[in-house]
Amino acid sequence: MTEHIHFFEGGNALSEFRVRQLLPRLQAVAKGVAGVQARFVHVAAFDAAPGEPVLERLRALLAYGEPAADGADAAGAEIVVSPRLGTVSPWASKATDIARNCGLPVRRIERVTQWRLRGALAGSEREAAAALLHDRMTESVLPGVQAARALFESLPPEPMAHVDVLAGGRAALERANDQWGLALSGDEMDYLAEAFVKLGRNPTDVELMMFAQANSEHCRHKIFNAEFVIDGVAQPQSLFAMIRHTHQQQPAHTVVAYSDNAAVMAGHEVQAFGPVVAALDACPGANSGMKPAPSPGGMGAGSYQKRSELRHVLMKVETHNHPTAISPFAGAATGAGGEIRDEGATGRGATPKAGLTGFSVSKLWGGLADTPGGKPEHMASPLQVMTEGPLGGAAFNNEFGRPNLAGYFREYEQWIGGVQRGYHKPIMLAGGVGSIDARLTRKTEFAPGALLVQLGGPGMRIGMGGGAASSLAGGANAAHLDFDSVQRGNPEMQRRAQEVISACQSLGEANPILAIHDVGAGGLSNAFPELVNDAGRGARFDLRAVPLEESGLAPKEIWCNESQERYVLAIAPESLPLFEQICQRERAPFAVVGQATQERQLQVTDAGAQSPVDMPLDVLLGKPPRMKRDVRSVPRTSAALDVTGVTLQNAVIQVLAHPTVASKRFLITIGDRTVGGLTHRDQMVGPWQVPVADCAVTLADLDGFAGEAMSVGERTPLAALNAPASGRMAVAEALTNLLAAPIELPRVKLSANWMAACGVKGEDEKLYRTVEAVSQACQALDLSIPVGKDSLSMKTVWQDGEEKKSVVSPLSLIISAFAPVKDVRKTVTPELKNVEDSVLLFIDLGFGKARMGGSAFGQVYNNMSGDAPDLDDTGRLKDFYGVIQQLVAEDKLLAYHDRSDGGLFATLVEMAFAARCGLDIDLNLLLAQTFITNHTALSQSLRTEEVKALAEWQETIARTLFNEELGAVIQVRKQDVADIINLFYQQQLHHNVFEIGTLTDENTLIIHDGQTHLISDNLIKLQQTWQETSHAIQRLRDNPACADSEFALIGDNERSALFADVKFDVNEDIAAPFVNSGAKPKIAILREQGVNGQIEMAAAFTRAGFDAYDVHMSDLMAGRVHLADFKMLAACGGFSYGDVLGAGEGWAKSILFHPALRDQFAAFFADPDTLTLGVCNGCQMVSNLAEIIPGTAGWPKFKRNLSEQFEARLSMVHVPKSPSLILAEMQGSSLPVVVSHGEGRADFALHGGKISDGLGIALQYVDGQNQVTQTYPLNPNGSPQGIAGVTNTDGRVTIMMPHPERVYRAAQMSWKPEDWTELSGWYRLFAGARKALG
Repeated sequence: MTEHIHFFEGGNALSEFRVRQLLPRLQAVAKGVAGVQARFVHVAAFDAAPGEPVLERLRALLAYGEPAADGADAAGAEIVVSPRLGTVSPWASKATDIARNCGLPVRRIERVTQWRLRGALAGSEREAAAALLHDRMTESVLPGVQAARALFESLPPEPMAHVDVLAGGRAALERANDQWGLALSGDEMDYLAEAFVKLGRNPTDVELMMFAQANSEHCRHKIFNAEFVIDGVAQPQSLFAMIRHTHQQQPAHTVVAYSDNAAVMAGHEVQAFGPVVAALDACPGANSGMKPAPSPGGMGAGSYQKRSELRHVLMKVETHNHPTAISPFAGAATGAGGEIRDEGATGRGATPKAGLTGFSVSKLWGGLADTPGGKPEHMASPLQVMTEGPLGGAAFNNEFGRPNLAGYFREYEQWIGGVQRGYHKPIMLAGGVGSIDARLTRKTEFAPGALLVQLGGPGMRIGMGGGAASSLAGGANAAHLDFDSVQRGNPEMQRRAQEVISACQSLGEANPILAIHDVGAGGLSNAFPELVNDAGRGARFDLRAVPLEESGLAPKEIWCNESQERYVLAIAPESLPLFEQICQRERAPFAVVGQATQERQLQVTDAGAQSPVDMPLDVLLGKPPRMKRDVRSVPRTSAALDVTGVTLQNAVIQVLAHPTVASKRFLITIGDRTVGGLTHRDQMVGPWQVPVADCAVTLADLDGFAGEAMSVGERTPLAALNAPASGRMAVAEALTNLLAAPIELPRVKLSANWMAACGVKGEDEKLYRTVEAVSQACQALDLSIPVGKDSLSMKTVWQDGEEKKSVVSPLSLIISAFAPVKDVRKTVTPELKNVEDSVLLFIDLGFGKARMGGSAFGQVYNNMSGDAPDLDDTGRLKDFYGVIQQLVAEDKLLAYHDRSDGGLFATLVEMAFAARCGLDIDLNLLLAQTFITNHTALSQSLRTEEVKALAEWQETIARTLFNEELGAVIQVRKQDVADIINLFYQQQLHHNVFEIGTLTDENTLIIHDGQTHLISDNLIKLQQTWQETSHAIQRLRDNPACADSEFALIGDNERSALFADVKFDVNEDIAAPFVNSGAKPKIAILREQGVNGQIEMAAAFTRAGFDAYDVHMSDLMAGRVHLADFKMLAACGGFSYGDVLGAGEGWAKSILFHPALRDQFAAFFADPDTLTLGVCNGCQMVSNLAEIIPGTAGWPKFKRNLSEQFEARLSMVHVPKSPSLILAEMQGSSLPVVVSHGEGRADFALHGGKISDGLGIALQYVDGQNQVTQTYPLNPNGSPQGIAGVTNTDGRVTIMMPHPERVYRAAQMSWKPEDWTELSGWYRLFAGARKALG
């Protein structure tokens, strides 16, 4: 096929501050570089020669972003960076979709970056600069722009290969194993050789690749099922058997364990809210009798309705360590995406709700990786991982539309016991909580003849051998095989697929999906066999029915690639018409790839060629010989802690600045935490939004107050000293974090993610003993572990010249805890309350032992001496749980924060940071207990003044402040102290409860021992120290001026505080008279592919008396729905088309370039009886329709935030006087609102940079003194005059970047005034809209 290639010059690819950041890095590798510029160039391929009108329209479509800088095409060394040749970029997929929906007959659009380096460069310098300017995992360097034609070249596929097992036996398999990176064990090669000899034929490369992925350690957990012999003694149980035993002992409230993509626990009866599926007559009984009249032409817009439904809670936590080590952004993004798919593919389809993310890395600065030869060359450095990885994970969550509410971050690197410990192979943790209809928790054992369907994106040459690669030590694989295993994420495509799943599951028992499985490790070659095997079936597939987006894929690449955003599912043949309609409406690609068979044979045919796969399922998924691990223990001794030369003041600074202890703000504000409208408690706390909450809480529905809580616990450095203790402490920490919410212990369920360097001397024994310890502790605590994952190749190996080097991760258990919550409003945070006569109590669950092994204190002083903290008595922890939960239920806790990294000192200062108050802390009694516990003889023989002169007393002070034993600080009213102490007395815990201090008005932390001052520090300076890691990474990653601005606000309490000054009664519902009248104006809740905020928008308007309808742009394009039928239009937030052609611009141009749609929207905007609201992505889209909206002269467009980063904040806004009808009832008010966007800066370049005097400014960012502000992050995007929203001249069309629909309920806000109980101030906007329509 002849392709017609056209090039279109694009805009600027590099902002001024990015140039300033990049230039020194370029000059470090190429001294001749004097300047740098970059622009985008678009390359479009057509199957037929396009006419000039098509090219003009495409040129207009590709006009977005900032114009290229002057001289961008000037002389200079040219370096062109393209997507990796042979792949299709996510950008291309989305841009091509937009072009096609605009009626352009384009085959594909790609984008390359043309760099120009000014100065005299030697050849070697040009190569070094090119290496710096591209990610070789996902990009290629081309000699010039014209060379980008190679992106569209059709490549011939490699022929299918065979391995001559019949003639060569196991030796032939060994050669294939090395060549293809299959990671097969010796036992598996023997098994395969025997199996194919019995079959009388040689295996194909497709079969071997498929077997390797399906049976990789990553997929089959062979070590967890292995037989263990330790020091010559056979162990009674496998690792997995000990985990399962927790469920066997505590099965109550668990619905699904170990048998699906996620575990399911008993949930709540909820008011499920969503659109009714408006289908043809293909779905009898759909929507429990709520099915409306059929829509002409296929699936149509359904009305949003509530229905009572029992929905259970699902939970899953994954790791994506190897891909994140190779390509941090892509690895973390696809890690988040894969876990989200696991949730959606549970049972017969489920709904992801909220996520958690975690990272463990070696030293960020000044560690081994920063030294020459200090890491494998093709693996990312720890700083790269933490600069790029969190952005990848956040970007996928943000674009898919799932809030990220919890997580952890650990830096650890230490030479200990003759082993270099650290995380050169990082941990990237991705998990979350979701919901599922109780009727759909079990997959149907579908009948022979069931259709086997792929839903989602096409196959591409990416992610080859990822399951096997993840099962190898980091650096052990050939670099090209590691590159092959890297994946790319397209969350907008996954959103489309999830919309299909959500529509299907909303049909309840009429759901056409009988069974569903995500596509992850091993691609289709693992997903389809597991799907049919679970149903006891075989299958026959047509290889050429698999949708592909690239040419030249060999059969093994088609069947085994790990292209993301795909699901496989089974549907009955008679359900195909309904399923097809749903997919077409959502523009979600699907294909029927095969059919289930009675015979348990797996056959993949290939259009007249030899079948790539034709083997019994029992061979593929049968049981190769069970692994046997014959291992030895390695004894370890530890010296006593030595604090000689350590000053308390230095320890305070060093511990507080340690990245594990320090603020995690840089990880949090990049992630949307409110999309979906079901967030109650995120990480940010109080009017200053300080990231100290350890327990995330979500709402079960948009009406009630039931919900779910989740937390994370991990204490991995302890494992280098005492691995079983590290496991018990991970469980205990997850629980003490979770106690901030009102939970019931028997209903708590755990996910256990195990990482270890199995095969390294002593590590297997540590793993076994830790699993054993955790199993026993969980049973004693009445906890079960119904879900988890393992990654047992946590060693990095590489060659540095003649020297072999390695870094071994400590045994790492990450526990995630989940529990249902009856009333989320009772959740307590670490924010100290300004309550008169309150005191702080400290509960020491270390019982004075103050063990320092593995602490942050030990790490900063490189002193890992001493015993490790441990959970010594599970009974006492249960008793502590009982008391705390009683106090929560009785509203006697004002604040709660557990002790963890950084010890008691970190706990106290974090509570003070959140409240911006001072503390007066007396540790006299606590110090005495610690000394007596650890120096009994001295305490009995010396007077107090003699004791305090000893070195042991200085050691006691350090241990008391910085030990990381279990414990918690609570704030309570003075009048309640006696009753609280009595509660602890009843549980025999009173000896370990200490009244340690009070709040003060001074911004000072004072810690003393009776009359002796130990610490007197300014809390502003301490918070700046605590914020240093975030500040440093934000300066590297974001606009450094913005990072500096945020850092400078620390201590400026008046300007940075949230407040509410509303000019109306929040509790008055001005929509009530209209609701009571029964008249419900129809509102179109408008969305495009990639939009993710429609549910909460519909809920807010429904609450205010509207009849909300789910209107997809595909409905309007197909003529199934007409805007003339509606009185109001609400364009929702999200990432339409992934924002690839400018935020909201692609969505808008699909209207402007479509004559019928353009006329329809213009008529709606011209109708004087209509209202329009555009929020976030909808705001951006509507702003680009200004040419067809009356009264919008001077409207801005919305461009990249000044920080050049996604900003998720709770920001202050003021509602000034304006014509806006929907804000008329709020004018003069100031109140906090959620912002979550990357492109929210109002830009007036179209108007010469001037803001017209007549511009209807409807919303403005203000500071804590109610002054319009340009200060970042109080103004989160840099909009001039603090512009957050505008309206047209008659006030009928209002657009805004903030999200009032996510916070119309008080329970949705992370901070609110105390007198906001049911509704928040933002409900007035929706009620005001209803009043405006009369």
